[in-house]
Amino acid sequence: MHLAAFLNAGPQGTVGWRHPHAGDGFLSAAHYVKIARVLEDAGFDLAFIPDSLAVPRSLGNSFDPAVRWGTGTPRLDPIPVATIMAAATTRLGIAATASTGYLEPYNVARTFGTLDHLTDGRAGWNVVTSFQDAEAQNYGQEKLPDRATRYERAEEFLEATTRLWDSWSDDALAPDKATGVFGRPEEVEAVDFRGRHLAVQGPLGVPRPPQGYPVIIQAGASPAGRDFAARWADVIFCSHESLDSAVDFYRDIKQRVAARGRDPQHVKVLPAATTVVGADAAEARATHEAFVELVTPEAGLSRMAYHVNVDLTRYDLDGPLPSLEEVGVEGHYREIVEFAEREKLTIREIGRWYGARTEGDMVGSASQIADTMETWLDAGAADGFMVQATHVPEAFEDFASAVVPELRSRGLLPEQPAGPTLRERLGLHRPERGEWRNRAASTAPVVVVGS
Repeated sequence: MHLAAFLNAGPQGTVGWRHPHAGDGFLSAAHYVKIARVLEDAGFDLAFIPDSLAVPRSLGNSFDPAVRWGTGTPRLDPIPVATIMAAATTRLGIAATASTGYLEPYNVARTFGTLDHLTDGRAGWNVVTSFQDAEAQNYGQEKLPDRATRYERAEEFLEATTRLWDSWSDDALAPDKATGVFGRPEEVEAVDFRGRHLAVQGPLGVPRPPQGYPVIIQAGASPAGRDFAARWADVIFCSHESLDSAVDFYRDIKQRVAARGRDPQHVKVLPAATTVVGADAAEARATHEAFVELVTPEAGLSRMAYHVNVDLTRYDLDGPLPSLEEVGVEGHYREIVEFAEREKLTIREIGRWYGARTEGDMVGSASQIADTMETWLDAGAADGFMVQATHVPEAFEDFASAVVPELRSRGLLPEQPAGPTLRERLGLHRPERGEWRNRAASTAPVVVVGS
């Protein structure tokens, strides 16, 4: 089993900041240093920092709800946060989010290549295409491009970025003080990439990363997102409302990976798991029920509108959720539909649930949570879990002190990490130079100049 931790660079969740035991230092370095050390000591493979490039305006076309309830904002730049966490640890992998929609391949390749060197191979990049119109409006667009266009740009972006990482061979540096020769120029090549959306000359100004490519993480749940992940991702983050839907997703992803000529064992699927630990099931349920009471329907609706990128105030909040054709995060939308249809909820009631939902049914004693995790592994639904805390740092500390020893006693977690790099810890191979040639879509509308 592989363990990752989902950690906002800002308030945790919709109402996690309201929890009586929640820390309030999300604007301080010490806050992230403490969490990083808790996760490393517990044997987590990875800390994962999501991001967005706007204060949400999805509910009522206003940022008022996001600011009022703390949903989707504030969001600190994840790169400095990741750097601080990496500097405080020696084994924990650190993944930060960067958008292919509003950044450029050279910047991203340089940033994550640098981070991989400075962490001795512990860096990961969570690839997103952006999902809010508010993000587009911060970068000179009226609204997001359609999904097909966003993924077309993302394909070009990943090809350009991986080619930049590969522009230096592993042996290009050869500093010799006696002769004055620093490097082998024959081992460095231009990229000269030209696509419909992007162009970059290269070579990159950073030597090839220790991991070849930093670990690439992706969370797309739409058909386009799944196909993109099957081609490029090393880790796939997902969320499900039931074990059945998780099994279906896992099977589909592994089949897509194999169809791309990749080893399915080299792509890890990590579903979200929101854990609430108690001495027994009754205590855990009481703890969670007290947490749910902190959620106002408006706060939950603000979070839901932010994720689906649809203004829910256009509909009767005391009626059922209508079918939405174009949504932001399709995985979250499918969860919402599955739960709402099963429970016969109104939009307002869905908002209340969504504000404090526990993904993966992980409310219980340490042994019960371990049972559920083991069931998901045995059913072919997961290679591990993306643990989400209701509040920080205490919920991560509870998981570390109670659930981790239970998982280790069952042989589900190793006592020691598999290796020093994040790829080694996750059981992933190190990409050969030029592997982008196998990853790039054969149908990508790209004209490549040079090599």
